[in-house]
Amino acid sequence: MPIVHVTLPSGKPTELKVEAGLIFMRAAVDAATDGIIGECGGAAMCGTCHVLVHPDWLSRLPVMSQNEDELLDCTAAERQPNSRLGCQLRITEELDGLQLTLPDRQR
Repeated sequence: MPIVHVTLPSGKPTELKVEAGLIFMRAAVDAATDGIIGECGGAAMCGTCHVLVHPDWLSRLPVMSQNEDELLDCTAAERQPNSRLGCQLRITEELDGLQLTLPDRQR
């Protein structure tokens, strides 16, 4: 089972074991991870699952859709070059060890 290393808004590191095939946002919400809301349930409509991907992992992720790109311009925390939506990150075995940081706010 892939492990995702997450730095919470408080700066505290944590790990999430994520079943391969699940999206990160769903796994984080199910684990009651502080800093992920996921109001729209994964439909890429709310931006409350904004994550910052460690630069070493960016090239390993799927290409960002136009919808995700546009929604990232509307997130509560300022968009960064490594911003993605957690609802668009399907965790695979190849993403074992993925490193994400949660911004200081989601709304």
